[in-house]
Parts: sequence; structure tokens; C-alpha cells
Amino acid sequence: MRRFLPIALALGMISPAFGANFTTAAEVKPILQATKANWIAVRLYEGRDLLYFTNLLAWRCGVSKIEYAVNGGDMVEFAAEPCYVDEAQPNGLKVEGLEAILVAFPPETVESVEVRVTYDDDTVENASYERAAIQIN
Repeated sequence: MRRFLPIALALGMISPAFGANFTTAAEVKPILQATKANWIAVRLYEGRDLLYFTNLLAWRCGVSKIEYAVNGGDMVEFAAEPCYVDEAQPNGLKVEGLEAILVAFPPETVESVEVRVTYDDDTVENASYERAAIQIN
């Protein structure tokens, strides 16, 4: 097998797992489509509803905009940190502080959330969530 691997790589029969950096819509869209049910999460913690965007942020390279609306309100853009395309882990999170991954609301006020993801190829995906489906303990 060890002798076969370099030949298979050279002939394009297989590609190394490390070949994709997941920095384009073509690379991240299949992952985000498969994990759509987990794009966001909400949790009551220390007297606040915390709306987490962690899953989306882990695949934010290839995404040009993340927007959300709570309880039927207006869409608001979530300010995600940039993609670090020139680094080994372009989707790595560097910004410290909870505001980099979540938005806080008064306790038990988040009942529903709409999310709109715009990819860098200008395609858009929407998702709707009821609190019970995204609530974590």
C-alpha cells in the first residue's frame, strides 16, 4: 500500500485529506448543508439567553455573510471574524471573548430564530429554528 499511495496521488486517483482548506463556498457548502440543524444553538446561562453561532463560524471561510432574526424581527448581520486564508487553519477562531461566537438576549426571550447564510459564490441558504430544536443545557 505504501508504494501505491504516491502513484495514486500522482495520477489523481485519490486526493490527500489535507488538500482542501475549506475556504470556498464549493468546499464548505456541502458541510453546512449537512449540518444545517446545528448551525446555531441557544442556552439559558447566568440569567441570559445566549445564541451561539459556533458551527457556522467553524466553516465561515466560503461564507460572505451570516444574518439572523429573532422572534420574527428584522435580519441582523452577525459580525464574524475574518477567514485567515494565508494560515494553516483558515477557519480557526482567534478573537477572544464570548461576543465573537454568540449574541446575548434577556432570559427566555429567544423563541425562534431565522438564519440566512450568503456564500462567497452569492448563493443564499435560509434556515428556521424553534427554541426547542436548538436549545442546549
